[in-house]
Amino acid sequence: MTVDRLVTAIPSPPEHTWYLGPLPLRAYALAILAGIVVAVWMTMRRWKDRGGDPDDVLEIAFWAVPFGIIGGRIYHVISSPDAYWGENGDPVRALYIWEGGLGIWGAVALGAVGAWIGCRRQGVRLSTFADALAPGLLVAQAIGRLGNWFNQELFGAPTELPWGLEIDAEYLPVDPATGVEYAAGTLFHPTFLYEMLWNLAAAALLIWLDRRYRLGHGRVFWAYVAIYTLGRVWIEMLRIDTAEMVLGLRLNVWTSIIVGLGAVVAFVVIGRLRPGREDGVALPGREDDERQVTDAPTETDDAPAGTDESAPDEEVTETTGTTDQDASAAGTDQDPAPRT
Repeated sequence: MTVDRLVTAIPSPPEHTWYLGPLPLRAYALAILAGIVVAVWMTMRRWKDRGGDPDDVLEIAFWAVPFGIIGGRIYHVISSPDAYWGENGDPVRALYIWEGGLGIWGAVALGAVGAWIGCRRQGVRLSTFADALAPGLLVAQAIGRLGNWFNQELFGAPTELPWGLEIDAEYLPVDPATGVEYAAGTLFHPTFLYEMLWNLAAAALLIWLDRRYRLGHGRVFWAYVAIYTLGRVWIEMLRIDTAEMVLGLRLNVWTSIIVGLGAVVAFVVIGRLRPGREDGVALPGREDDERQVTDAPTETDDAPAGTDESAPDEEVTETTGTTDQDASAAGTDQDPAPRT
């Protein structure tokens, strides 16, 4: 390796855990939490633009986030089982989320279940919420990849490119072709950086498409899935960490291809059946309930309860002491007020 390569290489962080007294602060967990916070903030702004209450997002996140974390961990354990169920594996480590390992497809699938529960409780459409969420979800994924950088994991194959990633000796993997550990100083594709940049660019593209074409009925979300999977296919094929192989390809590659094609079909079909953006965020039937509450007549302090404020003013009369002569003297043609 030349000196020039060392100068331009991307270094890995020297540590991934800090201690606040006895409390460990892990970079991976901090990256995930930061991503969640940013995603919630972005979704609240987009939800408000669609006519929703920003507080709805917090209520829905209360259900979606835990479901998503559990789903992401389950998918990771299934797609990379050797560390847990293989030779010398430890099943208990499947619970060690702080060590890294959240599969996006499990997170999206089970997170959608949690979001559905939250949306039903708030009386809003899941598809509309998913459209508001999609760009923020991409940004959250981008921030979360910083955790992989700190953990020195999920990098790609060796590379001669000037932006190759340096890996400490204790994290060097075994060359799958030779079965021998890579030599110290070997640089690897920084796949965490590739996915970060892809996700941030995709988030910006989604926001532009949504504003330009006023997408609705879940089309922003399906566009997110299609664009993300397109990038995930080529990034995944650069990685050399152990994973389940199916017909010569990594399981995540097959998943990305199948899910991506399904997303393209859903985007096109929904666009033909339900073009444009939906009116409001409430579930069908809830709009009428809200309108009845909004339009219900209210009593004011100026009118006593039981009076009909809708009656024309000229029909409301009151008893006065005015006489017929007084009316004539005033030069008016109106009849005297009726007496009661």
